[in-house]
Amino acid sequence: MTLPKQLGCTISMEDLPEALLGEIIKRLPTTSDLNSISLVSKRLYTVEAELRDTIYVGCGVSPVTMALASLCSRFQNLCKVEFNYSGWTPNHGMQLGNQGLHIFSSCCPLLMDLTLSFCSYIDDSGLGFLACFKKLISLRLKALPKITSAGLLSVAVGCKSLSALRLMSCKNVGSVEWLEYLGKNGLLEELVVQNCKKIDQFNLLTFGSGWMKLQKFEFQHWYLPNTFMFGGPSYMAGNQSRYDFCCDFLKDLTLARTTTEKEIGLCCLLRKCKALENLALYYALGVHDSDMITLAQNNRNLKRISLMLTPQHCDGYVYRTSLTDDSLKALALCCPRLQSVELTFYGCVPEYPEIGFTQKGLVMLIQSCPIRDLTLGGADIFDNKGMKALSSARFLESLKLVSCIAITDAGMRHLACSPSLINLALELCNGLTYRGVAGVVRARKLESLTIENCSQISLEAVQGAAKTVHYTDDCPGYEEWLERCVYGPKMYDLHAF
Repeated sequence: MTLPKQLGCTISMEDLPEALLGEIIKRLPTTSDLNSISLVSKRLYTVEAELRDTIYVGCGVSPVTMALASLCSRFQNLCKVEFNYSGWTPNHGMQLGNQGLHIFSSCCPLLMDLTLSFCSYIDDSGLGFLACFKKLISLRLKALPKITSAGLLSVAVGCKSLSALRLMSCKNVGSVEWLEYLGKNGLLEELVVQNCKKIDQFNLLTFGSGWMKLQKFEFQHWYLPNTFMFGGPSYMAGNQSRYDFCCDFLKDLTLARTTTEKEIGLCCLLRKCKALENLALYYALGVHDSDMITLAQNNRNLKRISLMLTPQHCDGYVYRTSLTDDSLKALALCCPRLQSVELTFYGCVPEYPEIGFTQKGLVMLIQSCPIRDLTLGGADIFDNKGMKALSSARFLESLKLVSCIAITDAGMRHLACSPSLINLALELCNGLTYRGVAGVVRARKLESLTIENCSQISLEAVQGAAKTVHYTDDCPGYEEWLERCVYGPKMYDLHAF
């Protein structure tokens, strides 16, 4: 291949400096582009092979064992590899199994990041080969039905450099010897446990001293329990041995679909954290104002909070979401760096005051903190007056409203005065028409406008209304929103496993 003539010279691709070739390759965004450019010349083929440090192996690679040997021979600097067999059928050929993992472990010495997803044929003996990856620091296991706690223990013992472990939808992982070992080892900085049926919040308390170094923790129970269940005297608040730990360096905390009581279970993390920057509570029943007030007072660097709340019985016959304006006031007073807020309410009946927050409390929070990104879902307490107050939020850049039935076109028009708004998303807002959105579009130069399942806003009406317009009117929108409410954003597809 030759480049165009300049000043009478013909420049061949073979004449370009290697550093320049490397820059060209690094700027290619997709695997298909990389594969295509490697066919242009032998030199590009060689340079691309040297620079490629990431590959993805899916259903189309078969026979996978032979392909792995070939891939590892060509790409000798692989650091990150993902195997994903989502949607696999027998017609795709054999998946990666224990033998394939054995071969892979012997020919990829630089591997640092490994993901195994929907690998139905890998069991505990296969996990034992992971100890051969001496530089492995990040491991993600998703929907591996044959692995058990014994396999994870071999990983904990054998992978000496492991600092991030993500365990998702592994239904046969139960006993926690592996967790105790990792805790004593004290090297993990990230621990994620999602939808594992045999792991509960009390198992995770056995992590012990490992909490001290942890920077990111995420626990999602596999279903939404509606009552708190004691499992014996060791779970009681009076037994402090399980709760005698510190988590001073925890920056990112997510608890989803858990039920606790005062000072019992993982709710204790809210009172122990002192360096939180990101907090997500998705249907963490049993969390109360006192927990949030303590958290706000101890974590002044909090930047992002995401709450998904559902009504529960509070103080006798009161039935509402457990957090009130007292929590919002604490956040407003103690968290001066709060920039992103998501508040979603599920199962709250508009006719009764089942949301513990008030519009006044929400406005106070929005006006007190430099909030740039705001999402309100199912917030029937927020109406046109709230939108008027929102229009004066000088830092607000992105606003998303989902099923906010009290907001009308009159309320939307207030956003025309919003000084910084550039991204607007409306979902399931059937009380809005384009007449309300038009005022915002004319006054603001929006970067993006998203309209999803808003029955009175047509595609024709919003075309060209922003630099980027996303529009959908798919009927299942409300059901999808309910799924997202119950199972959390970007994770509700896992509940079936």
